[in-house]
Amino acid sequence: MTKAYVLVLVSYLLALAAAWVTLQFVAEYHIMIQVLIADVVATIVIFAFSVAYKNSSFYDAYWSVIPMVIVGYLMSLQGDAELIRQLMLTLVILLWGFRLTANWAYTWSGLDHVDWRYVNLQAKAGILWWPLSFTGVHLYPTILVFLGCIPMYHALVIGTQSINGFDYLALIVGLISVWLEFQSDRELHRFRELRSSSAEVLNTGLWSLCRHPNYLGEIGVWVSVLLFGYAAVGYADYWMLSGAVSMILLFTIVSIPMIEKKLTEDKPGYADYKAKSFSLIPLSKLR
Repeated sequence: MTKAYVLVLVSYLLALAAAWVTLQFVAEYHIMIQVLIADVVATIVIFAFSVAYKNSSFYDAYWSVIPMVIVGYLMSLQGDAELIRQLMLTLVILLWGFRLTANWAYTWSGLDHVDWRYVNLQAKAGILWWPLSFTGVHLYPTILVFLGCIPMYHALVIGTQSINGFDYLALIVGLISVWLEFQSDRELHRFRELRSSSAEVLNTGLWSLCRHPNYLGEIGVWVSVLLFGYAAVGYADYWMLSGAVSMILLFTIVSIPMIEKKLTEDKPGYADYKAKSFSLIPLSKLR
């Protein structure tokens, strides 16, 4: 187990080193294009480890690690942005990133573990699995997270608007969202420890209010980033909106239907829970 964590740590350190080297060669491009290119290079390094060890779950922690790195890089540029806004956004991202990464470390059982979604995809893809793994499991989430990080550029580098109500709204949304993810994961871990059967359904605490409070929290974090960007410049263009919108679509169209299909198959009582509960927020049309 310790060896597995060391391997993952080494893979991420090499990925970050490759990203840093890449940045030295793309300095003539726009800052966010630099970030994107370096991000993709780092993803390729992680993918190389996934192939070498035949386990695409090497990538699992990347989702929560790379936004913290991007925040650190953008902060290092010392732009004209408001310091208080920079600190508020950084606080939200660091709380979110460290917590989510810690949750991954707590639940990860080592190199013998492969995400069930990857197992299903590999069974369907056959010999095309590794091309699919690169595009769908590694590169696609990297692009999504990059889009979600675009408003960070406005909030941390170029935004000169004075601190305003949208900053405080962004902070509140961000902190509540981080708490939602923390509490829902805490309840989930506790449930798994105490349940007498894997067929039992978690329907207490936050999970009694909606079926995916952890996903709601995740969406909220990216909405918070968007709000910080809007507060910084006073507008939200297509690129700023693309991240939060993409996250909402990812969870509502892909992630939730996929996990609910599996839970319905694995847990006889899940269909009844689904019929009596809300998916994300307490609006009957979104059941």
